[in-house]
Amino acid sequence: MGTIFTQMIKNEGARSLYLGLVPALTRSLVYGGLRLGLYEPFKYVCEHVVGSTNIFVKIASGAFSGAIATGVTNPMEVVKVRLQMNSSSQTGPFREMYKIVSDEGVRALWKGVGPAMARASCLTASQLATYDESKQVLLKWTPLEEGFHLHLISSCIAGTVGTLVTAPVDMIKTRLMLQQEARGVRNYRNAFHCAYQVVLTEGFGALYKGGSATFARLGPQTTITFIVCEKLRELAGMKAI
Repeated sequence: MGTIFTQMIKNEGARSLYLGLVPALTRSLVYGGLRLGLYEPFKYVCEHVVGSTNIFVKIASGAFSGAIATGVTNPMEVVKVRLQMNSSSQTGPFREMYKIVSDEGVRALWKGVGPAMARASCLTASQLATYDESKQVLLKWTPLEEGFHLHLISSCIAGTVGTLVTAPVDMIKTRLMLQQEARGVRNYRNAFHCAYQVVLTEGFGALYKGGSATFARLGPQTTITFIVCEKLRELAGMKAI
C-alpha cells in the first residue's frame, strides 16, 4: 500500500488520491444510511418470526440490509471505480455515467452487482452482528458500561472481522467492475469464475490482495461509524444498538 501511495503522489499528484470522491460520498450517504437504518427493522422482524435475537438472527439482518443497500447504490460504485482507474480523464461523475451507458448499456451500471451484494451482505452481517454480539459479551463479562469505551472496543473488533470476511469478495467485485464489456473478450464470466481464475493463476493469497489497504480504510471507518451512530441514537432518544 505504501509503494502504491508513493507512486500515485509522484506520477499523478495528490489529487489522484481523491479521484471518484463525488460518487463515493453520494454512495456512502445512501448506502451507509440504508444498511444501518434497515438493520434494526430487519432484526425486529426476524425476532418476531423466530422468537429470538441470537447471533444467526443478527447475521441475517445485517446480510439483508447490506444487500438491499448495495443493490440501490451499485451504479455509483461503478462510476467511482471507473474514475479512480482513469486519472487522466477530466470528466465528472455524470459524464462518466453517460459514457458508460452509451458505450456499454444501462446494465453496465449494475456490473458486478452480484459480488457487490455478496460483499455488502458479508460486510454488514459481520460488522453489525460482531459489534452487537461483542457489546453483549463485554457488558456481561467486563466492568464496561454503555458508553464511548464500550463502543470503541466493540467497533474495533467489528472492523477487524469485517475486513477478514470481505477482502476476497471486495477484490472479486473490483475485478468484475473494471471489465469493459464493449471492448474485446471478457476475462471473467461471473464471480465464481473470477475467483477460480484468480486462485488458479495467482494463488489463494491473491484473494487478499489489497487487504492492508482495505483494513486501513475499513478499520477506522467502522470505528467512526459505530461511535457516531451510537451518539446520534442517544441524542435522538433511541436505545443503543
